Amino acid sequence: MNQGKRISQVLFIIVLCVFILYMGVHMNIGLSEDMEMYLNSFFLHRAEETYLSGFSYISEGGGPLPEQWVTECAASFLPLGTYVSESTPLDTEVEDSETYEMILEKQANDENTVDENGNLIENEKVQEAEKPIPKETEKKVDTSMEKLKDYEYLVSNFYTVDGTTAVSEKDLNAEKLLAKNMKLDKKTKGPKILIYHTHSQEDFKDSKKGDQSTTIMGMGAYLSELLNKKYGIETIHHDGVYDLIDGEMDRSKAYQLAEVQVKKLLKKYPSIEVVIDLHRDGVANSTHLVTDIDGKQTAQIMFFNGMSRTKANGDIAYLHNPYIEDNLALSLQMQLAAAKLYPGFTRHIYLKSYRYNLHLKPKSLLIEAGAQTNTVAEMKNAMEALAKVLDECVN
Repeated sequence: MNQGKRISQVLFIIVLCVFILYMGVHMNIGLSEDMEMYLNSFFLHRAEETYLSGFSYISEGGGPLPEQWVTECAASFLPLGTYVSESTPLDTEVEDSETYEMILEKQANDENTVDENGNLIENEKVQEAEKPIPKETEKKVDTSMEKLKDYEYLVSNFYTVDGTTAVSEKDLNAEKLLAKNMKLDKKTKGPKILIYHTHSQEDFKDSKKGDQSTTIMGMGAYLSELLNKKYGIETIHHDGVYDLIDGEMDRSKAYQLAEVQVKKLLKKYPSIEVVIDLHRDGVANSTHLVTDIDGKQTAQIMFFNGMSRTKANGDIAYLHNPYIEDNLALSLQMQLAAAKLYPGFTRHIYLKSYRYNLHLKPKSLLIEAGAQTNTVAEMKNAMEALAKVLDECVN
């Protein structure tokens, strides 16, 4: 909402207050008929000009508009007027373009905050990460349907819900989510999985400057190779860069830029069923996300779901995702497969407010693999475990 409109609202409210005061005085002391007609005309005309300019124009040649009609129309344009006249709650969802851009920029940056060089900024989330990471997932958990149907058990053992986000038993109905078929359609030919990176510049503890194979981009290429050669799942690795603008780190439009290109790829390859946005998380430098798998130090991973909903305002209409349930089904099935194959490999599924381009396909995944404190070797070991989990769930 621009400054001019705010000022016009304030002026209109002042005009209305004066008008109401005038009406109260007029009822008690009386005025001449000519003065009454003049004041009525003045206040109504100023009200029309201030907030109903179109009607004011129409009424210029047709006499003053009905007093009650103007009042009701003006009130319907002002949240305060609606609240006073109808006692309805204010609509807190902001839809102006400036706020929309702000939300998209927030979405692009909120997994972890980095500076213009891609270095992690020690913010509140990082400080929280200095606390020991819960080890619940390192022991075998009960994945029986009887236990999973218990909402409290499900959330406490498999999910982390961000403070900005609201979820309910309706969202996390394990029986319903696990009944969804996530298997690939083998009757159709062509690539089945697309791997890309909204944040392409993320690297690791011992990454080599200028060597893309040692960054998150290289991990995507390795995962693609494993799926193609070892598991026979035709996979495309897209190496588009969306977090650099004119050579400078800028994540503010990364999701929007990536969405355009991913849609083009999906149109070009309609056989693609699974879309994976592979990231690297950001944690405190004292945190090491690692577990042991078959005697190898392996970076832990985390599935990340966007709910397109905030606790404060509810559903975000302009970040609509018709596939939230399918997204949740895939991440939960992946989480349970990982718990069965490699206890301790996955952190809890993270649920947050925005959309993160998970609306592009029903089987969409955002994966946070390791962090800046992991080594390249630990990351490659993680890709080997992740490929096996993917094969278990979709192939």
